[in-house]
Amino acid sequence: MSSQKYSVNQPLIETLVTWVKSGEIAIPEIQRPFVWSSTKVRDLMDSLYQGYPIGYIIAWRNPNIKLKDGSLSEGKKILIDGQQRVTALTAAIIGQQVVNKDYKKIRIKIAFNPLEEKFETLTPAIEKDRKWVNDISTVFNGDLFDIVGNYLEQNPDVDKKKIQTVFQDLINIPKKQIGLIELSGDLDIEKVTEIFIRINSQGVELSQADFVMSKIAANEIYGGNLLRKAIDYFSHLAVAPEFYTHIADNDKEFVHTEYFSKIRWLRKENDDLYDPTYKDVLRVAFTYKFNRGKISDLVSLLSGRNFETREYEENIAMDSYSTLIDGVKDFINETNFKRFVMIIKSAGFVTNKLIRSVNALNFAYILYLKLREQNCNPSLIEKYVKKWFILSLLTGRYSGSPESRFDFDIKNISKKNFADYLKEIEDAQLSDAFWNAELIQRLNTSSSTSPVFNVFLASQCYFNDKGFLSKDITVKNLIEQRGDVHHIFPRDILKKKGLTRGQYNQVGNYVYTQSEINIKIGNKPIEKYLTEVRGQCNGGGLIYGGITELNLLNDNLKQNAVPEIIFEMTTEDYQDFLLQRRAKMAQKMRKYYEEI
Repeated sequence: MSSQKYSVNQPLIETLVTWVKSGEIAIPEIQRPFVWSSTKVRDLMDSLYQGYPIGYIIAWRNPNIKLKDGSLSEGKKILIDGQQRVTALTAAIIGQQVVNKDYKKIRIKIAFNPLEEKFETLTPAIEKDRKWVNDISTVFNGDLFDIVGNYLEQNPDVDKKKIQTVFQDLINIPKKQIGLIELSGDLDIEKVTEIFIRINSQGVELSQADFVMSKIAANEIYGGNLLRKAIDYFSHLAVAPEFYTHIADNDKEFVHTEYFSKIRWLRKENDDLYDPTYKDVLRVAFTYKFNRGKISDLVSLLSGRNFETREYEENIAMDSYSTLIDGVKDFINETNFKRFVMIIKSAGFVTNKLIRSVNALNFAYILYLKLREQNCNPSLIEKYVKKWFILSLLTGRYSGSPESRFDFDIKNISKKNFADYLKEIEDAQLSDAFWNAELIQRLNTSSSTSPVFNVFLASQCYFNDKGFLSKDITVKNLIEQRGDVHHIFPRDILKKKGLTRGQYNQVGNYVYTQSEINIKIGNKPIEKYLTEVRGQCNGGGLIYGGITELNLLNDNLKQNAVPEIIFEMTTEDYQDFLLQRRAKMAQKMRKYYEEI
């Protein structure tokens, strides 16, 4: 029978608050911003006053670390569930400021009416009413005799005995108990995740990255608390550059760090091709610098684990923080980030709509940073990153078990010449059979967000292809300006023939085209509108776009991977058309990959 993995205690709330104040329990300042409304804080205090339970909080003890002198340092507890409740308690009871969703430090004041035994959020009206105590934290941190005396002086007509009893009940709130589940420090991250999920009946998702961020944020000795802010702020600014002023105005400590100067460039950055979350920043920095792909290893390393002796050592923790800090600095570096994005865009991925695999994008950035660290030639870095990214999307390399694949790839890349490793993967996964059969089969889909269809569109952007039947407007222009995806064989006609949604909405039937061309085609059978297109190339009036020469029309069809035999087809030939077009789309992608 396995040993107990946790302990359950019921400390007094005042004891818990003391632990928070002393740092015995670490609540990372921005592990998650305090998102509770002041009314929820009010309700929490009312529940405690009424004697109702307020649930368990979960803490995970850091393992004891062996110091350089051989002694042991007892690990702190890291709060991994219940932050909002504990923050609410410290805000209400000791008047501690909280960091709200805008990362501003604010005070939440809860008022109390002893006559009605009622809690409320402080308002200007309540503040003027003598029957209310404006801020209950003054009661918990003051002298009960003086507080009761002052209240009775302000309200001489009230029942003195009742007021004394009520204030005694109020001041006893910190003497109430709260449930604390403390997870053992020697549990690995997988077990902690499993226990958390089993205990948390709400089914809240908590990733291993969340555990890492909690661990980092709670560490001030090696600068983890500031590192956590740098990661969090970078991710926030990437999406909302205007948030820069919030940081500048509200976090003076961070403003004076080198991290702030390193992320300042984001205040004017509006490109949204790659908007990494804190999990993405963490994963890339870790995998690139530690040559490992499993985030659970980072938890162990930051704890100081020696994988050989299975003990925890201070120097390993210190080195791990230093290495991770270097990785994050390289990630957020303006030159690195912008060059990487430029490389991805130059491969034809001109918008984030064409990138559905964040894992593929993350590993491409890992590769960029790793090759740069290895002093690889810049032009080769560009070529390799493009090829790897396209290969990853075409083969779905990181779509299943991405951590294991990250681990496998980074270990090979760190040991081998990358050109040789790339050749190995190409030989294994991009054979003739892939291009001539497997890829064609993958194009048999109705999903317009299919990775292989997005690669096809990226190839069109890369080759600067024109939109279907367009003389000058490119596919790139249309994608960037939200042009129309047109059905070559009109959808309504196929529906009338009895085809299902999955049949007429095949990506093999999709092309980007100008809205006005799409509208002109409408529900005309393919044989009719293509005859009219040919007519305008033989001296007839312009109906669809501006192409007036047959050689330009044929070139346009080629750019859009449309078989020329389409001029001889009718609606009855739709299935045959799909087979031929998929083959041409696959051929185009092969040419694209080989030219990159």
